[in-house]
Formats: sequence, structure tokens, C-alpha cells
Amino acid sequence: MEVFLKVVTILAAVAGFLLAYYIRHKKHHEQPMVCPLNSDCHKVVHSEYSRFFGIPVELLGILYYLIIGVAYLVFLVKPEIYFPALSTLILLITSLAFLFSLYLTAIQLFVIRELCTWCLISAFICTVIFIAGWYLSGFSLDAPLSDFASFS
Repeated sequence: MEVFLKVVTILAAVAGFLLAYYIRHKKHHEQPMVCPLNSDCHKVVHSEYSRFFGIPVELLGILYYLIIGVAYLVFLVKPEIYFPALSTLILLITSLAFLFSLYLTAIQLFVIRELCTWCLISAFICTVIFIAGWYLSGFSLDAPLSDFASFS
């Protein structure tokens, strides 16, 4: 199961990288984006929320998916490198990316009031990586509760 989840994570990271690159390419060259489901991707990717501290969100996506893809490829090829501190760092990065994608999805729904299909696909990919990362990390949601219960 571990190898399977690492491969799924690598494939998801490659898909996310290509998707973020597609958005960046279309946006940078001012080309129209073909958005499935008759959504208005242009309005979303050119909104004031398309930058985070001045950095285009799609560049953050490219960087995130590249880091995750390379990390899990290394973990797959060299399992001895998968030590707790590094896996925790990768899980932290993945968790932050997941929360950021939830934030951006909420912005689409409640502020911009338009949905970008490609952005939603990226959020789905980020969710897949997040879930796989939690399983691979070995963290359990029950562990903190049982540790807390032992103190009472």
C-alpha cells in the first residue's frame, strides 16, 4: 500500500504541476483558457486573489507540486531517506497547501462567485496528495486523543 500511495502522490504531483503550468502559460501569454463546465476561469485567474504576497498563485502551485513530486520520487527510489523529520516537513507543506486550496475555493464560491474548473481540479489534486500524505506519515488522529487521555 505504501508504494501505491507514493506512486499515486507522484502522479498527482505531475498532474498538478502540468495544470499549474497550463494556467501560468495561458495567463502569462494572455491566451483564453478553455474551461470545462462553462465556468469563467478568466475572471478567477485574473482576480485580485490570484496573487499571494505578490506571487502569482499558479507559480506557488508549480513550486508546490514540483517539491512534492521530487520528494515522493526520492522516497520511492530511496526509502531509507524517508525519516520522521523529513516526512513531517513534507506533511506540513502538504497540509498548508491543502488549507490554502480550501481558502482559494471558498474565495471562488463566496467572494468572486465564479468557479474555475481548472482551479477546482487543482484543489482536488491537492486533496489527494494531502490524504495520501497523512496515510504515509503514519500519523493517526486517534493518537493525540489517546495521549491526552493518558494524562487525565
